Amino acid sequence: MSALLTDFYQLTMLQAYLHEGLEEEAVFELFVRKLPPNRCFLVAAGLEQALDYLEDLRFDDSEIAWLVGRGGFPATLAPRLRELRFTGDVHAMPEGTVFFPDEPILRVTAPLPQAQLVESRLLNIVHFQTLIASKAARMRTAARDKTLIDFGMRRAHGAEASVFAARAAWLAGFDGTATAEAGRRFEIPVVGTMAHSFVQAHASEAGAFEAFARSRPLRPTMLVDTYDSEAAVAKLIAIAPRLKLDGIAIGGVRLDSGDLGAHARAVRSMLDAADLADVIVFASGNLDEHRIATLLQDGAPIDGFGVGTALGTSSDAPALDMVYKLQSYAGIARRKRSEGKATWPGVKQVSRRLDGVGCLAGDLVHLVSESAPGVALLQPCMRAGRRLQPTPTLDQVRERHVHERSRLQSALLLLDAAPAGYGAEISAGLRHLAAQVDSATC
Repeated sequence: MSALLTDFYQLTMLQAYLHEGLEEEAVFELFVRKLPPNRCFLVAAGLEQALDYLEDLRFDDSEIAWLVGRGGFPATLAPRLRELRFTGDVHAMPEGTVFFPDEPILRVTAPLPQAQLVESRLLNIVHFQTLIASKAARMRTAARDKTLIDFGMRRAHGAEASVFAARAAWLAGFDGTATAEAGRRFEIPVVGTMAHSFVQAHASEAGAFEAFARSRPLRPTMLVDTYDSEAAVAKLIAIAPRLKLDGIAIGGVRLDSGDLGAHARAVRSMLDAADLADVIVFASGNLDEHRIATLLQDGAPIDGFGVGTALGTSSDAPALDMVYKLQSYAGIARRKRSEGKATWPGVKQVSRRLDGVGCLAGDLVHLVSESAPGVALLQPCMRAGRRLQPTPTLDQVRERHVHERSRLQSALLLLDAAPAGYGAEISAGLRHLAAQVDSATC
């Protein structure tokens, strides 16, 4: 990815820092200021791609030529850009970790020009995957043990977003994706049925089903709502014995419109009466966690859900108030005091306590120089610009998140709860440092 994939002011500040000789060690922290409405927690995601970006960061000759030409930068800057690499350290919460507002989830320690330059792209990567993983976790809770498939590519905001959304959803508990490239790149199970156009392209609906089954004979799923859902299932039942003689068993039927609960009940009854109890009922069509929860609460016999727009765009909360702020420079704590946007200064850690049964009991945001009970969540993952250990597999990250979610108090899993109760406490030492910085700042 181009080093120019950043806000232009990162480059103008880079030039000014180098011009002034401001190249001492800086510490920036990435965190979320507040939760979106009806969210009680967030899920950290995107660290792997963030570390990839930092390891690969460099300006090529064409990018430097553009900056010196169209960008208006002095030619004397070119050698510094040509040799620029990220040489800093990174501490971060492992992907899949549940976190809360004011808790740094990633800390960069590097010479000021480097630490500043990487702000926009780090936010771009971590914000998006965290946003989608947090939405997917809500859907996983709503769907209970039912199958969940990412259908979001066509509504995603660009190619990279569609692939990263599939990764974040899998991390947070989805069972597969319809995005083929995500399957190839991240080894996520891929799932595909058919579109209405396949049925429409055939002279008869039954003919379309049979043709698809013979083309994809391994337990295919048929889309049955092109014309009339129950009539389509009747046709499928009629051809099932003929397909069975050739060793083809229908795997499922997909409902994509209308009253999904009512159709599911009718279709399930028809399939069971035809001795096709092993054929699953799969639903899609403008679903989100609330519709999924309602369908299951009402007893709809649905075995799995495909979720598109609501997942890939996090439609009810399409952005997080995520920021990346300077907390220390040249060994001196720094603090932003803007109204409504003040930060806690200094280099920080987040320590998490558990109760007697292993559930989350409290988080403390504190200075790294302070001792605190619990488990330290920010772990070293990069030193001098290189990873400290092999990247965990996506399956390992997924397992971590399953464990994390199992430790949440039940109130934090409610879909309509106002953010309250569990949250980060700010240490006494950190509050004292903030007061000191305020008194010394002109």
